[in-house]
Amino acid sequence: MEHSKFLPLLFLSWVMFFQSTHQLQNSQTQVLYQLRKHLEFPKALESWGTYYGDLCVIPATAHMSITCQGNSITELKVMGDKLSKPVGMFDGSSLPNHTLSQAFIIDSFVTTLTRLASLRVLSLVSLGIYGELPGKIHRLNSLEYLDLSSNYLFGSVPPDLSRLVMLQSLMLDGNYFNGSVPDTLDSLTNLTLLSLKNNRFKGPFPSSICRIGRLTNLALSHNEISGKLPDLSKLIHLHMLDLRENHLDSELPVMPNRLVTVLLSKNSFSGEIPRGFGGLSQLQHLDLSFNHLTGTPSRFLFSLPNISYLDLASNKLSGKLPLNLTCGGKLGFVDLSNNRLIGSPPRCLAGASGERVVKLGGNCLFITGSLDQHQEFLCEEAETEGKQFQGRKIGILIAVIGGAVLVLVFFVLGLLLLCTNRCSCCCSREKSVPQTRLKVVTDNSHTSLSSEVLASARLISQTAKLGAQGVPSCRSFSFEELKEATDDFDSSRFLGEGSLGKLYRGTLENGGSIAIRCLVLSRKFSSQSIRGHLDWMSKLNHPHLLSFLGHCTQTSGEHDPAATILYLVYEYMPSGSYRTHLSESFSEKILTWPNRLAILIEIAKAVHFLHTGVMPGSFNNHLKTNNILLDEHNIAKLSDYGVSAIIEENEKLETKSENHKSKKMAKREDDVYNFGFILLESLIGPVLTTKGEAFLLNEMTSFGSQDGRQKIVSPTVLTTSSQESLSIAISIANKCVLLEPSARPSFEDVLWNLQYAAQMQSAADAERKSDTSS
Repeated sequence: MEHSKFLPLLFLSWVMFFQSTHQLQNSQTQVLYQLRKHLEFPKALESWGTYYGDLCVIPATAHMSITCQGNSITELKVMGDKLSKPVGMFDGSSLPNHTLSQAFIIDSFVTTLTRLASLRVLSLVSLGIYGELPGKIHRLNSLEYLDLSSNYLFGSVPPDLSRLVMLQSLMLDGNYFNGSVPDTLDSLTNLTLLSLKNNRFKGPFPSSICRIGRLTNLALSHNEISGKLPDLSKLIHLHMLDLRENHLDSELPVMPNRLVTVLLSKNSFSGEIPRGFGGLSQLQHLDLSFNHLTGTPSRFLFSLPNISYLDLASNKLSGKLPLNLTCGGKLGFVDLSNNRLIGSPPRCLAGASGERVVKLGGNCLFITGSLDQHQEFLCEEAETEGKQFQGRKIGILIAVIGGAVLVLVFFVLGLLLLCTNRCSCCCSREKSVPQTRLKVVTDNSHTSLSSEVLASARLISQTAKLGAQGVPSCRSFSFEELKEATDDFDSSRFLGEGSLGKLYRGTLENGGSIAIRCLVLSRKFSSQSIRGHLDWMSKLNHPHLLSFLGHCTQTSGEHDPAATILYLVYEYMPSGSYRTHLSESFSEKILTWPNRLAILIEIAKAVHFLHTGVMPGSFNNHLKTNNILLDEHNIAKLSDYGVSAIIEENEKLETKSENHKSKKMAKREDDVYNFGFILLESLIGPVLTTKGEAFLLNEMTSFGSQDGRQKIVSPTVLTTSSQESLSIAISIANKCVLLEPSARPSFEDVLWNLQYAAQMQSAADAERKSDTSS
């Protein structure tokens, strides 16, 4: 009987408990539906609209997942489809087709989000979220993982973010943050991963990061962080450091011993590579390329037990590497190109065994048969100048110290004299100090020479040395010489004809083979203008430009009206054009993807040189696969560079067309656009002229799909391919061809991306070889 009295009470308590629990679940569900509305019903959340059960058990997809614990949501991951980024600046406002609409208010969105108070994992990627991140996000005080990458977050990172003391991973990559990196991040004592890549962070490297003791991954690449990189040795758990493409300009600091990957390329680091790098026993991947590092790289870098990838390209490294240098057993890729190294390369870098990919071009090394090395005196001279500059700095420092000592001596003497004769002391000091200062200034007066004068002096010195060594120069050929070389321009010597005129093969008296381009010019084309173009072409010297050997002009009466025939004489390339090596019709000649990638890099270097390395630059160089020629070692050289300027001037004289200035402005984009089509033909093979650009553009649109990617070259070409390098090449081609002219990348950007693709390819090859051998 007593028990029966308690039954209604127990039942009522159970009902109340059930109702309160059900109400809590409803509140969490309502928050999720409100978030979906804020995000303007993205495709990733379409399933929520047709699901009527508990959202905590809704099946996860590749773009959405929810995890609950008890009655609370603990994990929310949503990935949208707003992947493309706008070209140019972004001011934090709504952008059609890129961000959420103008109705979106980030403050209201974050307020709603903070009602999920038990969240430990939050990932909202590529959803078009824009605006300044509100500080109230710190109310999610249980967060351990926060990823807001690939959105449009703008302005500064709120200082209140450092109040998320449970946070272990923070990723804000691919946004538009443009303040400084917060210097309060050391409050996040549990942080192991910090990634702020691809933003616009400015200012110095925050010292607070050096105090996050548990940090294992640090990525701040592709920002505008400047100044000194501090000592990182206290980050004893750090495994990955990525600071590429910033403006850091100090010497390299001490690094933590557990580092596995170090990426510091495209900064302005100076000084020598610290010997301490030779003690990084776990290091596998080191990229210090495109900096201002000097000295001779330590032999210990090459023999690190786990090193597989070493890139020191495009620095100012000098001296000789020891011939007995040893390379680590896992070293699969080494790039020392574009430095000032001299002597013979060590045996383990000679590359004859095929054990590893080694790039040594652009130095002054003695390599038999190599065409991409400079004369040794150029590297020695550059090293001497560097030492002289250092000597001048030391001399100035000694002079300053000496002057200070002299002043101190005179001061002490003055005090002594003051005890005996105060008046004479004053006279002595007034005379001696100015004389000392004058001497310091006079001794260092030679340092005031302008950089232009010094550069001219070096140029004269180098030119004199080249002349003394008998380097062949461009010369004038007689018409009789060319007739004899081509058997009077016999049809058997004819190589083809295009928009730039006929092409013949010739043989000189000494047996050397040449190629002769015949241009028909208007009689209005002045001889002075022709000489100007020829003089410019004769001064070009690059390992991947076809050597211009000479010229001949001849007046022809066969044309009506009479015309001037300009014959341009080049070196002959025995392996023909790059185009013929892309066709499966010639299976014995077809190039693999790694070989194609190497050729593309060589030509990109040549075009970048034409754009930025000469005055005036040449920006419309008639780029196509037929104008890329290969020698017997498959080294690529660009032909017909600069000829388009002659053709353009000739057409202008004949048509007297206006708007020459607007054409000139478009030239830079022309080369980038045409190189995009060279990339496309490298991916899918040569395209018939009748199909043209429209066919290539149509093929490009399918590259994003798996079926489309199967069209890319043949299986034999892809035997040793890397999907990463292919993806990078496709991306570059898209940017070169599909973007508006003003938005297309520079050739420096094209070259950098191609070199990065080659790095990915080499890493994949090394990994594949390692797997095969094991």
